[in-house]
Amino acid sequence: MAIVEETGKDEEGEQIALCEYIREKYPNVVFNSDFSGIRVGQGLANKVKKLHSENGIPDLSIDEPRGGWFGLKIEMKATGVTVFRKNGMLKDNEHLRTQWKMLMRLELKGYLAGFCEGLDKGKAIIDWYMSLPSTSPIQKF
Repeated sequence: MAIVEETGKDEEGEQIALCEYIREKYPNVVFNSDFSGIRVGQGLANKVKKLHSENGIPDLSIDEPRGGWFGLKIEMKATGVTVFRKNGMLKDNEHLRTQWKMLMRLELKGYLAGFCEGLDKGKAIIDWYMSLPSTSPIQKF
């Protein structure tokens, strides 16, 4: 696995650890983590793909309205894996472009959404987000 060799970390392990962190530190928060960053067999991968509206759905969704946003959407990357060049531009990669477009669409729909590199940055982003004031729902059904 190239990412493990390059960084010593893997996205799957860091994603699982981040979910454990959320469960422990924020036990009342509703969240969902996707299979996308986890290596599975082709049969399961085909089934999971059928459950998505399209490609690029972020790895982690936190369904907690805070700071005026409806929730937090995170696309995880392993520690040491960067998605932006030094000049701030997205790296030239079709997969990253698809993910970036989805993150921007989600922001237009009222979610805070972005890439996250590694477990420590993931914890920091979630802690910051959870420190924001709760956003009241506009209406209930």
